[in-house]
Amino acid sequence: MVRHALSMMAGTCVSRVLGLAREVMTAAFFGASGQLDAFNVAYTLANTARQLVAEGALSAAFVPVFSRALETGRVLGTGHARALSLARQAMSVLIAASSGVTLLGMLGAPLLTLVMAPGFDAETSLLTTNLTRWMFPFLFLISLAALAMGTLNSLGSFFVPALAPAFSNLIFIVSAPFFVRRFGILGLAFSVLAGGFAHFASQWLWGRRIGAALFPERPDFSDPDLRRMMALFLPYAAGLSLNQVNPVVSRMLASFLEEGSISVLNYANRVIQLPLGLFVIAVSQAVLPQLSRAERPEDFTAVIGDALRFALFIVLPTACGLIFTSGAFVHLIFVRGAFGESAWRATSWALGLSALGLPGMACSTVVMRGLYALSMPRAAFMTTLFSVSCTAVLSFLLMFPMGCGGLALAPSVAFSLSGLLGLFYIRRKTGRPLRIFPPAWIFRVALALASMLAVLSLYLRLTPYVPSASLSARAAWCMGAAVLGALVYAAATLACGFDEWRWIKDAVARKRKK
Repeated sequence: MVRHALSMMAGTCVSRVLGLAREVMTAAFFGASGQLDAFNVAYTLANTARQLVAEGALSAAFVPVFSRALETGRVLGTGHARALSLARQAMSVLIAASSGVTLLGMLGAPLLTLVMAPGFDAETSLLTTNLTRWMFPFLFLISLAALAMGTLNSLGSFFVPALAPAFSNLIFIVSAPFFVRRFGILGLAFSVLAGGFAHFASQWLWGRRIGAALFPERPDFSDPDLRRMMALFLPYAAGLSLNQVNPVVSRMLASFLEEGSISVLNYANRVIQLPLGLFVIAVSQAVLPQLSRAERPEDFTAVIGDALRFALFIVLPTACGLIFTSGAFVHLIFVRGAFGESAWRATSWALGLSALGLPGMACSTVVMRGLYALSMPRAAFMTTLFSVSCTAVLSFLLMFPMGCGGLALAPSVAFSLSGLLGLFYIRRKTGRPLRIFPPAWIFRVALALASMLAVLSLYLRLTPYVPSASLSARAAWCMGAAVLGALVYAAATLACGFDEWRWIKDAVARKRKK
């Protein structure tokens, strides 16, 4: 699990950095404007497809069934032929389904705009509708990319699928200046589509190279594995569709706040996506095939416990460091062109509150993978419903006293609570006490975090961030804070004898040997 997670982290790091560079370029073009608000609302619908399909229902339904088919082929000595046939049948079903949804989305764009941004004026609503229609085919492309990713992950290939979004972001960065000069804000939509095609094509070509090319194959609806996959997909999609209500609620409520609030939330979310994708998604994607192959309850609980501790081992210092340096980090990467001081202050506030939720997001994401591996669609649905309900209630209560910061804090709290609920379902299913976080582990990690925060506090006091300094000086300050915090945390955890360092060492050694 750790070895595969490290492979995904390496690929995802490139992707997230390029994604951040994409936001920096977009911010320089449009700042925190009404036009960009319209684009972000439209892009939310396109991005929902990625979260719902690539990191959601398709992975949850496909990977466990496909992994078991691979294991059966290995035991029987029949190889991968049966499993690949299953993937190709799934591709045919997916092409038909995603084409229909894409067409419905394009036709229903005015209604979707009204639901997502009821506070927009007539001109901004019309622009959002047009952008939504242009970007909805992204759903079709990213759905196929999700299937390719699930196939490659189950075959033990994690680096290229994690790197695929980097090709998407690179195409966006290269093409956006050309399209924006000629088509304005609509040019960003064309760049999104070009990136979506690169996302799918890169994985398809890699699958072909390793002998797992995906071509549509006539589906055999009497196939029990295909039927099981389809039966799991719909309930998981229903539950994860609820989860996509969170960004919809945030943007809907933000449309009633001051202009640019939606863009502020989007910028903060883009920064959060760097550690979220680099660590949380990497661990959760790597652990799903392992959980799917666990035959005994004690094996399952051991794997999910290791995954949760490993995720928090990495995410906790990241969240603390990000909270401490949010103002400096946002100023360094965003303040230029149309992005001014007011946008800087608002984005820093939203980023700090969003970072509070990173540990909860880590736990919730891994726990949801556990529910998928146990084939518990009802429990997954109820956990997601609870998360969405908490987010909606807290967002409404916090938006007026805290502005867009309240909308950033609400999902942070909701994810933490939903992770606890998911663990309750897993414990009831396995019938075993989980004992995931021993008191000794909690004490040692708290000691390491306290050491890191003490040193960072001293760094901030002795060498404060200077907004008027040169770009190189500001970049050096941020790099110094990150390196210093990481070194102190690493030294403290090594001194405390954390097993996670042994896992990393063994994983790297085995990867080199392989």
